[in-house]
Amino acid sequence: MFDRRLFSNFNWWYFAVILVIAGFGVVLIHSANHARPEAFFRNLYIKQIYWILAGLGAMLVAVLMDYRLLNRYAYLIYFLTVGLLVYVLFFGTVASGARRWILIGSFSVQISEFAKYALIIALAKYFDTTRPNTKYEVRDLVLPALMTLVLGVLIMKQPDLGTAIIIIFLFFVFIISVEINPKTLFRLVGSCVVLAPMAWFFLKDYQKTRLRTLFNPELDPLGAGYHTIQSKIAVGSGGFWGKGLFAGTQSRLNFLPEKHTDFIFSVLAEETGFVGVSVLLILYLFLILKGLNIAFKTTDRFGIFLALGIIASMSFYIIFNIGMTIGLFPVTGLPLPLLSYGGSSLITHFFALGLLLNIEMRRTLHP
Repeated sequence: MFDRRLFSNFNWWYFAVILVIAGFGVVLIHSANHARPEAFFRNLYIKQIYWILAGLGAMLVAVLMDYRLLNRYAYLIYFLTVGLLVYVLFFGTVASGARRWILIGSFSVQISEFAKYALIIALAKYFDTTRPNTKYEVRDLVLPALMTLVLGVLIMKQPDLGTAIIIIFLFFVFIISVEINPKTLFRLVGSCVVLAPMAWFFLKDYQKTRLRTLFNPELDPLGAGYHTIQSKIAVGSGGFWGKGLFAGTQSRLNFLPEKHTDFIFSVLAEETGFVGVSVLLILYLFLILKGLNIAFKTTDRFGIFLALGIIASMSFYIIFNIGMTIGLFPVTGLPLPLLSYGGSSLITHFFALGLLLNIEMRRTLHP
C-alpha cells in the first residue's frame, strides 16, 4: 500500500524541470515541422503531447510502486526483454533499413529503448546480491558480462549501433562502481582496447562510412556526411540569441534531416542560439547532478546501483546526441532525452526518472 508520508518527500522541483524540458521539446518539434507540406509532420507536436501524457502515466506508476519490487523480478524482466528482442529480429517492423519495432495496433514500440533499463535492473540485482569476500575478480563478472553481451548482440542485429554502445557503456559503469580488483579492471580495459579494432569487421557498410566521414564530412557531402554538415551549419548559424522560434532556415527549408528526432538540438541551437542551448544544458545538468545526489544518499545497495544506471544512461544519451550534432561523434540515431520526438524513448525516460524520484522518496522511510 502507498504510504501517504511519501508525498512530503516528493521532489517537485525535479519534476518541474522534467516538464519544462519536455514542454520545450513540444515547441521545438512544432517549430521544426510547421512549414512542411505534409499534415502528418505538422501535427507531430500534438502526438508528442500525447506521448508526454503517457510518459506521465508511466512516471506515476514508477513513483507509486516500491522500486524494490524490481529487485525481486529483475531476472524475469531481463529474460522477457531478451524474448522480445528475439521476436523483433524475426517479426519486427522494418523502417529505414532497420528492424527495431513491434507494431501494437497503430503504435510502434522500440524494444531496445526498454532493454537498457532491463539491463540496469538486472545488473543492479546482481551486484546487490553478489558480494565476494574480497574485491570482484574476473570470475565474478562473467555472468553480468554475458547478460550485457546477449542484449548487445541482439540490438546490434537490428541494427542499432547507438543503443548497443550504451549497453556496453552501462556494463563498465557498473564494474567501476563496485569494489573491483585493480588488476581485474586493468585486464578488462586492456582486453577491450585489444579487441575493439575487431568490431570494425562486424559493422555494416553504412556504419563504416559514417565513421570514415566523422572527422571529414566533406568526403561524402551528399551522403554520409550530409547530416553532420547541415547540423553544424544550423548550430553555428544560431549565434548568441538565435534566429527566433519558427524562423530557423535550416529546418524551415528542410536542409536539416531528422530535425524532430536525432537533430532536435540543432533546431534548438539555430532558433534560440547560445542562450537557449545554455538554458537546456543547465536543466540537464540539474537532472544529472540531482540524480547522482540521490544515488549517493541512498542507503540500500540495489537503489544505489539502480539510480547510478539511470543517470549513466541519460548522461550518455545527452553527451552523445549533442556530440553527434556538432560532429564529435558519428551519427547513430540516439534521441535527446525528453526533447526528441518518439514515444518509446519518452515513456522509458519518464519511467526511469520516476524511479529516481521513488528512490529519493523512500529513503527516509527505509533507512
